[in-house]
Amino acid sequence: MQDTTGRIAVFATGGTIAGTAASATDNIGYSAAQLGVQALVEAVPALAGVPLVTEQVAQLDSKDMDFAVWATLASRVAHHLAQPDIAGIVITHGTDTLEETAYALQRLLAPAKPVVMCAAMRPATALLRDGPQNLLDAVTLAREPGARGVMAVLAGTVHSAFDVRKVHSYRVDAFGSGDAGVLARIEEGRVRRLREWPAGEPLGLDLAGRGWPWVEIVSSHAGARPEGVQALVAAGVKGFVVAGTPATAACITRWKRRCSRRRPPA
Repeated sequence: MQDTTGRIAVFATGGTIAGTAASATDNIGYSAAQLGVQALVEAVPALAGVPLVTEQVAQLDSKDMDFAVWATLASRVAHHLAQPDIAGIVITHGTDTLEETAYALQRLLAPAKPVVMCAAMRPATALLRDGPQNLLDAVTLAREPGARGVMAVLAGTVHSAFDVRKVHSYRVDAFGSGDAGVLARIEEGRVRRLREWPAGEPLGLDLAGRGWPWVEIVSSHAGARPEGVQALVAAGVKGFVVAGTPATAACITRWKRRCSRRRPPA
């Protein structure tokens, strides 16, 4: 572990890393978000001498993550980042929406200190649980001199908030960074950086969630019909993220032109 000054804030939000099952051999039939932040920290003996401040921000299965929790988490992260004695922040999280939370925090805060997310693919009661090592690696990264931005560390691999994605539903190395490649690796308590830390400018949105625009994710596919998009527009959606085919952009342009022609004159 790096011998650095400053405390690390550990925020817990639930997830599999805090999950429990009736049997140590059950890695699937468990209940997520059962253990509190103190239990997670105490499960890692190597953290006993590390100056930590802990906080239970939420306790949920990350599939149930919502904007209210994001707003609370972003506000708590911003508050602690502003404290001069806080060197970095670690967030324990479920794997289902980890990539979304990581990206949201990076775009909302663009932190100059490290904000490291960690999770687990096996519950805390598993015979070969991965959560304690991931938490230890996250604290190691949060204490790394010069580190900055929002990152995620799982299975010894560090991903940027801009690139991290869940690519497998079962194995412990379930996350990847696509063509961008991983950011760093944690090797025997040391950080081996492979490319630059995440950086950028914050979006400037209110951290309390007030005024956040309503944006929906929609998909385009063979035989897709427009009624779903039209219903969202009629309901007041402010924007779309479209997962589609290469021709989707051209289709959207034509659709917007048709909509503009249908509008009554002002």
